[in-house]
Amino acid sequence: MTVIKLKSGGLWVHAPIAPTDECIKLLKELDAPVEYIVLPTFAYEHKIFVGRSQESSHAHRALEDEDDSTPWADEIEQKVFSSPEVGIGPYVEVAFYHGRSRTLLVTDAVIFVPRQPPECISKESLLASAKNGLAVKLLSKGKEVPNEPVVDNKLNRQKGWERMVLQILFLGPSNLLEPTASFSQMSQKLIVSPIVKTLVFSKVPEKVRAWVDKIAKDWPFRRIIPAHFAAPISASRSDFLAAFVFLDEFLDDRYATRPSLSLMFASIMGRAASYFPPDDMKTLSSLDQFLVSAGVVKKTVSGRKR
Repeated sequence: MTVIKLKSGGLWVHAPIAPTDECIKLLKELDAPVEYIVLPTFAYEHKIFVGRSQESSHAHRALEDEDDSTPWADEIEQKVFSSPEVGIGPYVEVAFYHGRSRTLLVTDAVIFVPRQPPECISKESLLASAKNGLAVKLLSKGKEVPNEPVVDNKLNRQKGWERMVLQILFLGPSNLLEPTASFSQMSQKLIVSPIVKTLVFSKVPEKVRAWVDKIAKDWPFRRIIPAHFAAPISASRSDFLAAFVFLDEFLDDRYATRPSLSLMFASIMGRAASYFPPDDMKTLSSLDQFLVSAGVVKKTVSGRKR
């Protein structure tokens, strides 16, 4: 959840989390009334807390693309990505730009996985993930899995964090026994989540490309606040574009051209830092094929058929 204090003195709340005692205490420390609660996506894990965050029945208003009639329009701009045709949704995400701080706010579009575990994750959780349980035995590339107690040290906490991340990103990564190589490819850089890439963005690459290019063209942001993993992230428009360079494999050549040197640089950097490890993507690819065959999601519905 991100909170912006508006010029009016009120608070603009983005992607509300559960209104726990701790959350309410932090809001009260800002000593300002909540004026707006913004749900930037249809995703259930964000939507579930909106009603609980509102103490009374305030007026509701749907967010529209580049709407300059919102009560916060002179401070915060918005661009809507909507794709009802992918079949799992509709999938909707609204990106916001706070000009005064030159900050881009997104929900699921991009993430930044920190190399080390955040302080909010308990050592008990990290050490539990470091244990060689059934999941590790199944995802060990056939190697012998030692059955030994886990000692509480920095190395094992790091291993637990790496395993957590890979399971979240890939559902069934290729090698939980030795997670470091895959984790290194996915951490310390701005990336698109493999799940979002596979089940949503690869289905409608032209729509995603248009949305991403408009964000990069119109908003000179210097940092990005995603709703998952680390934030805020120091990142430029080139960093943002590089995270989406995978779209080119789904698009015809006419869409893959770049109108400026900065975009060309982003494309080169993105290709050089290709980060979706093929072995780790197998579970997601199989899931996608199953959902397509069951009619739950669609194949790529634009660009090249894949």
